[in-house]
Amino acid sequence: MKNLSAVCIAAAFLLTLSACNTIAGVGKDVQKVGQAVEGVGRK
Repeated sequence: MKNLSAVCIAAAFLLTLSACNTIAGVGKDVQKVGQAVEGVGRK
């Protein structure tokens, strides 16, 4: 289950990374991914 979650998070990260246009956008996307990982870790 953890592997599936990691794959989903990685896919979401790559999709959001490709969608952002600025360095600030990258930082926000990375922060959102970190929050998602933290949420999965708490479950």
